[in-house]
Amino acid sequence: MDILLGLLTLPLYVLVLWPLVVASRRVLGVRIGAVRALCAAGFGWLVAGGIAQAFPLSLLHNGGAALGLLIPLAGSAFLATLIFLFVAEMAVPAGGGFGRLRSVRTRISRARRYSQITRIAIKHGLGRYLAGRREPGLAPGRHAKLARSLRRALEEGGVTFVKLGQLLSTRADLLPPVFVEELGKLQDQVAPARTDAVWAVLTEELGGSPDDVFAEFDPEPLAAASVAQVYRARLRGGEDVVVKVQRPGVREQAERDVDIVRRVAAALEDRTDWARSLGVAELADGFAAALAEELDFTIEARNIAAVAATSCPDVALPIVHKALSTERVLVMSKLDGKPLETAPKADRKRLARSLLRCLLDQVMVGGVFHADPHPGNLMLLADGRLGLLDFGSVGRLDAGLRGGLQNLVLALDRGDPAALRDGLLEIVDRTGDIDELRLERALGALVARHFGPGRTPDLDLFTGLFRVVADFRLSVPPPVAAVFRALATVEGTLAALDPGFDVVAESRAFAVERVGAGLRPDSLRRTATTELMALLPVLRRIPRRVDRIGAALEEGRLSVNVRLFSDERDRDVVTGLVHEVLLAFVGAATGLMAVLLLSGSGGPRILPELTLHQVFGYNLLVISALVGLRLLFVVFRRSGRRSAR
Repeated sequence: MDILLGLLTLPLYVLVLWPLVVASRRVLGVRIGAVRALCAAGFGWLVAGGIAQAFPLSLLHNGGAALGLLIPLAGSAFLATLIFLFVAEMAVPAGGGFGRLRSVRTRISRARRYSQITRIAIKHGLGRYLAGRREPGLAPGRHAKLARSLRRALEEGGVTFVKLGQLLSTRADLLPPVFVEELGKLQDQVAPARTDAVWAVLTEELGGSPDDVFAEFDPEPLAAASVAQVYRARLRGGEDVVVKVQRPGVREQAERDVDIVRRVAAALEDRTDWARSLGVAELADGFAAALAEELDFTIEARNIAAVAATSCPDVALPIVHKALSTERVLVMSKLDGKPLETAPKADRKRLARSLLRCLLDQVMVGGVFHADPHPGNLMLLADGRLGLLDFGSVGRLDAGLRGGLQNLVLALDRGDPAALRDGLLEIVDRTGDIDELRLERALGALVARHFGPGRTPDLDLFTGLFRVVADFRLSVPPPVAAVFRALATVEGTLAALDPGFDVVAESRAFAVERVGAGLRPDSLRRTATTELMALLPVLRRIPRRVDRIGAALEEGRLSVNVRLFSDERDRDVVTGLVHEVLLAFVGAATGLMAVLLLSGSGGPRILPELTLHQVFGYNLLVISALVGLRLLFVVFRRSGRRSAR
């Protein structure tokens, strides 16, 4: 009977509390869960009931006095509701503007991982840097020691931090050479995962046991890395394939660690100038996006198709079996070949030229290129061609960046500092005003140093170019950084394949050849026709627009409109500031008036112990408290959004 009575009174309870729920959501301006809001409203009414019981019965029986105290009582309930919600949001964020809902288990797991990373950093002497401090005036010898400590800490941190170190090793525009060299030693070779765990992943992704899907499946991995393992198999049709399987649990670990990396980067950028100058938050975002792609094998399958679209007849790529490939399993045709170091000496120069030209074709023409062409990702096939493997790391360039790189290479070939400056500014992001004349002179000195009489330019030219980029605080976009990473990697591969191979000279010859192809009569005619077709609509409108401007000028109607705050984001910022200032003014004014009215004894007496001025004072005090709490919520919400970013 009691349960039935409780069920019958529940709708009445919700009906009484719901106006307070709606009002609190409206005032706070955020989405609040129904259960939490109802609990807060119930708490508010309990507080209001306790305050009402504190008043004498004679006061409540006086109609005028009771009516005058209605706002303080309702306001007290409302204020208690908001305080309850504020404390609850601080303790456990519940979504909306305060961030996504996080389970207790996730928060505990992240805190444990934070503690583990902190211990690793302190163990290797990096604790002060993790806290946002750095040692000024570090000697070169200490730089080398710090770089070694950073590499060891990243290795001990696991897959995500190894990948982060590998990314940093490609940013010679951000880090000193000693750090780039040390981080370039990071390897992600690890012990193979347990066979039963890999078998479970294959069964889940393929919809059946590997023995049922494949005619043969070798349980011994060909290779094991931090993200995936590779196995040999044979299809039912008799074709030999390789199966790339994501390591069990690596996605969850990577997502948790990436969240930590982004939070640490955001905190460092807030606290330190050096982190802001390096753009560590943007670097962390780029790393997160790249790692997310590497963990999705369907993206790798699309990467292979995109790279294969650029014609490289001397370099073979595997063919993906899409019907058997998923986000965590990738099935590809097997390329039969030998390690690159087994190539005959007579063929090495040809192979080196084929590899470099294929990569440059991918960069300059196709815009999609293999970003990690190290010897382990290459093999010598039986037909004398090269085989290219592992497309988890692929760079992409739009037409503008490709054109800028072509102009940069041509300017280097001509030794033209002005053209080199223009080409460089096409592929970098400006972080502020740049003294272009001083930049041109620095590039001119670079050209004179590497292209002077008796000098043969080598890859130190690009090191000097990176130094100029760093000195002028130019920001290299991640796609361009991936190009330089690929070129640096392929230079090491080519040096191992053919020690006497001249990478710079071959790159210059390739660029001149490509530009020469673009200057042929048929290419020029096709380009001119395309540009003219794009320009025709503009040319048609010019006479009408000139006529309108002339008529307006003749009649004195020509005017220029300048709109301040034309960007909606600027208007939102100013509007928000005005609202907050007004709220602060209203809260301060009502609070001051409440104090003055409550401290005085004037005004008509409603009861012997209560005056009309005091009733007004209580009302104004509640209003002031509500406005102040609203401002606290605004500040808290903005802080939550900033930390989430």
